[in-house]
Amino acid sequence: MLNAAHWAARLSELAARARVCGATLGIWFDGQEVLAACGVLNSATQVPVTPDSLFQVGSITKIWTATMIMQLIEEGLLSLDTTVADALPAIRLGTSDVGGQVTVQHLLTHTSGIDGDIFTDTGRGDECVQRYVEELAAASSTFPVGAAYSYCNSGFVLLGRIIEVLDGQSWDESLRDRLTGPLALTHTVTLPEEAILHRAAVGHDGAGVPVRVWGLPRSIGPAGLISAAAGDLLTFARLHLAGGVLPNGKRILSEASVSAMQQPRAAIPDFAVPDAAIGLGWRLSSWGGRAIFGHDGDTVGQSAYLRIDPEARLAVCLLTNAGESESLFRELFDEVFGSVVGVTMPASPLPARAAGWPDPVAGLATVADDPERDLERHVGRYERTSRRFDVSIRDGRLHMVLTMTGKLADLINYEPTELILYPADSSGNRFVLRSQEDVPWIPLSFGHLPDRTPYLYLTGRVTRRTG
Repeated sequence: MLNAAHWAARLSELAARARVCGATLGIWFDGQEVLAACGVLNSATQVPVTPDSLFQVGSITKIWTATMIMQLIEEGLLSLDTTVADALPAIRLGTSDVGGQVTVQHLLTHTSGIDGDIFTDTGRGDECVQRYVEELAAASSTFPVGAAYSYCNSGFVLLGRIIEVLDGQSWDESLRDRLTGPLALTHTVTLPEEAILHRAAVGHDGAGVPVRVWGLPRSIGPAGLISAAAGDLLTFARLHLAGGVLPNGKRILSEASVSAMQQPRAAIPDFAVPDAAIGLGWRLSSWGGRAIFGHDGDTVGQSAYLRIDPEARLAVCLLTNAGESESLFRELFDEVFGSVVGVTMPASPLPARAAGWPDPVAGLATVADDPERDLERHVGRYERTSRRFDVSIRDGRLHMVLTMTGKLADLINYEPTELILYPADSSGNRFVLRSQEDVPWIPLSFGHLPDRTPYLYLTGRVTRRTG
């Protein structure tokens, strides 16, 4: 049995240590649910977080969109092999128009090659998703269709538009008709005017200051606009644990579709996560030999996490109003999964140690420790929509300046950040970085696309070298 008081206390303790302003924790294990809350919704108003408070779940929204796509496939209106050109014949996809090549499966698995971080605000009306998709005619392609995995928000907006066309209504209305209504969810919304009817969290920057923009543009809806309470998110997770059956026994998705979403379709090239793969929306991994699936979500100063162990019938979610909350996520989920099923998530990658150095900090390996690796080959500018990375060598180490650009820079008050890349092994291609000492290390790797163009891979995205 789950001890609710214990997990409420642990959430409060660990959130305080991680300097997270407010959070809710949800645990569902074989019929028992525990909800806990701590902190404040807004550091300026000091309104306390309660278990039914709404947080932005960000990209966890993509699983809701993927679920609706699977419903449409079951209805015979679509297939995994349907191309964007077939589903949206009036749309030109990208400057080279790859709509005839990109399929629904490519979109669900982030393998379309279309630049994924396009945050164009096309207004507040019901036609905003349509207008966003029309503007994808100017989008660039990072790599040929199907050649690699690279996280793609714009691909899920395309899926949302397909839902709109087939259902004859806005994505938000389809979400209510297909999922939130049948699931009887009373604390799941998509629009700010709906969120303010509840206790809604406000995002915070790294200093704990409330952000100046509450949420993402409505045009990004199908990729990341849901706000929900932890209990509602667990109810949605239980739909996938129950093989598509609602708590009242009604089926709204076939067991075959639920299973198909959890099957690996493409490898995720993250050396920090063994056996990482993408299903039809879900991210798949292995913790101590157990199959785990889930998704994360980041918006403007808010982060959310969902992990599910289907064998143990365990679902855990964490919703926070802090942009930097991975240390809280890792500690808390390690404790929950460790106590319930006896496994923890793969450890964060660490810098390699230089031979002969007894001190663990002074002994971090540098470029000069192994000149055979010729790391000058990584020097240059890497760029895609919304982000630019300038990589150089200084004092025997690789340095990288990260700059937000375009519409994302307008949403997030983010100054260019200089980071040191520490070798993670002797390959010369794998590194780790972090912005401050008390946060987990982030993996970064260098590689080549099929046409031999160099790229760097960071936070799930491929970024080509441009100069």
